[in-house]
Amino acid sequence: MPAPLVARLPGGVRAFTTDGETLRLDLAGIGLDGAWVTIRFRVPGSGGIGRLLLTVLAHGDQGAILPEEALGGDAFAWTGRLPEGGRALVLTPLAPGRPFAVADVVIRRRGRLALLARAALRSPPRTVRALYWRSLGLKVRGRGLLGAALAHRRGTGYQAWIRRFDSLDAAGRAGIRATAAAWEAPPLISILMPVHDPAPRVLEAALRSVRAQLYPHWELCVVDDASTDPAVQRRLAAHEAADPRIRVMRRGVNGHIARATNDALAMARGAYVAFLDHDDALAETALFHVAEAVRADPNLVLVYSDEDKIDGRGRRFEPHFKSGFDRELLYGQNYINHLTVIRTDAVRALGGLRPGFEGSQDHDLLLRLTAGLAPERVHHIPKVLYHWRAAGGSGTFSDRALAQAESARLQALAEVAAAFGARAERGPLGFNRLVRPLPDPAPRVSVVIPTRDRADLLAQVLAGLFTATDYPDLEVVVVDNDSREAVTQALFTAHAGETRLRVLPVPGPFNFSDLSNRGAAAATGTVLLFLNNDVEIVEPGWLAQMVSCVLDPTVGAVGAKLLYPDGTLQHGGIVLGVGGVAGHSHLGLPGEEPGYFARMVLTQEVSAVTGACLAVRAAVFEEVGGFDARHLAVAFNDVDLCLRLRAAGYRNVWTPHARLIHHESKSRGPEDTPEKRARFEAETRVMQARWEPQLRADPYYNPNLSRASAHFRL
Repeated sequence: MPAPLVARLPGGVRAFTTDGETLRLDLAGIGLDGAWVTIRFRVPGSGGIGRLLLTVLAHGDQGAILPEEALGGDAFAWTGRLPEGGRALVLTPLAPGRPFAVADVVIRRRGRLALLARAALRSPPRTVRALYWRSLGLKVRGRGLLGAALAHRRGTGYQAWIRRFDSLDAAGRAGIRATAAAWEAPPLISILMPVHDPAPRVLEAALRSVRAQLYPHWELCVVDDASTDPAVQRRLAAHEAADPRIRVMRRGVNGHIARATNDALAMARGAYVAFLDHDDALAETALFHVAEAVRADPNLVLVYSDEDKIDGRGRRFEPHFKSGFDRELLYGQNYINHLTVIRTDAVRALGGLRPGFEGSQDHDLLLRLTAGLAPERVHHIPKVLYHWRAAGGSGTFSDRALAQAESARLQALAEVAAAFGARAERGPLGFNRLVRPLPDPAPRVSVVIPTRDRADLLAQVLAGLFTATDYPDLEVVVVDNDSREAVTQALFTAHAGETRLRVLPVPGPFNFSDLSNRGAAAATGTVLLFLNNDVEIVEPGWLAQMVSCVLDPTVGAVGAKLLYPDGTLQHGGIVLGVGGVAGHSHLGLPGEEPGYFARMVLTQEVSAVTGACLAVRAAVFEEVGGFDARHLAVAFNDVDLCLRLRAAGYRNVWTPHARLIHHESKSRGPEDTPEKRARFEAETRVMQARWEPQLRADPYYNPNLSRASAHFRL
């Protein structure tokens, strides 16, 4: 039996107790109530990716979440002030059932000068304000600002990130080798490498990256596709002679990458195949992490990782920190790309790569493979395991024939889309666009608009719906929450003859969730569109685009691309965990900019979309219980709804092809009164208590990226 986990504390050592997978440390009698401390610990094998929830229990069972920070390697820390009455430190796994370990837990007090120095390095403005309020005797406000300064995460450059999180020493390498050596029946991974006249030096680098793998159970299946350079053949022969795990076959006639890869596939003896181009390189840990994933879940069919680029001098740059499996994004671009590892029998069942799709043969394979594949059989490893060469001598097909590659990509999507009645079009920047048709007749859409006066805004949105929206069956339910101004009544009177409009009076305190639920209950449409009264319609086809997406039976909510009046981005989907609960993706980006790897011009899955413009089928809305009017009257009700939709098995989708202007919060005003701030803080606590594991692990936002904002930065 393993020894119990212990923590080193001021004045001694104390053991954790276990309750299932939860670890609990009794804090009674230690004298840390209200103390400023640093809590440090290691999670072996995590590589800096958070795997647990750190909580301090205070009065009753109320818990305070301690958002730890990755320090590099497997180390984590949190610095801040423990709550008064803290009685236990609790460590809970974020992914129950997945093995994890904790080691080297240390809690130590922090002195005032050390805290101020640390805070000043992280956020000088907050630190100055903290000192100012403390000097006025306002201790609580000063403590809050100091805590915010200590929690501030600064961005970092990629080279600094590599040094901190992606560098191994001799001990780390030895640990990985020892772990792999202890595995029973380790999986054999077959690496498929088609070769055709690469520069010998880049081929050498690719071969050496395979032979340098810390995981030993691999084979390299090389097919030389009739290279004309004798140096290529000599290098392949030398490596084949030096390592029995390398096998080389030579084609007599050049058949291009699909045929050459299929010949390599025929040679494979492993349960999984990994794809490696003849000029790229694997990280030394690549196959170890793949083997680790498939051992943890033998049902996986597809495994992929993050990647970066490498230049002629070996310098790494332009990392792509990817999302978890996103079927919608894959329709538009091959974001999975490298490193791709697939069950061998699954690739063979598909017939391998298809000749004629050169330049997009990988995208075609992935689209066919994932059609109908359950998301839980796809696994993303959030580590940079593949280095894509961006230098002369690579000879990649797609660089030489971009038009042919684009045509092949469109054809690949068209074939998959035809199965559910959709079609493929060329989208922004040459990426794919999946177009779903509307049924004939189109379903009725009920637009639910909560409002209180602000007739100027409401008049604008009504005009946009009735005269500038190209949709055949529309009703508008205006939920009137105690409008009193004469101009509002005049607006309602002016629209009295509009048969598509109903005004539903709902008096009482402002409760967006309740107003929206009342409007939904009164609606007659099979699709509900919740719309703020401060949204301006600028394109006729926006609603048809949203409805075509939301009618997909696998989809829950659909959100639109919302811009501020100055043309910058207000809503590009919602990222969980930003600002403690959630934040808008790419907030403030110029509206026409593509965003991180073109994310802002491609339809994609997201964890949540804003209720300012949210479409959902009425039956699905009723199925999950609508908005939470009791606990989330104003803030985060949309995020909560979307998370309940995901929990029920639906996908939430954001589309850039429905574009509107959002004059955000003009009708309700900012959160600038004590009452509004108190309500917001209470709703924040509700979300953290209800959804904390999800808030810390958004599947569509890479855990290596900063949650200080949702700008996809380190």
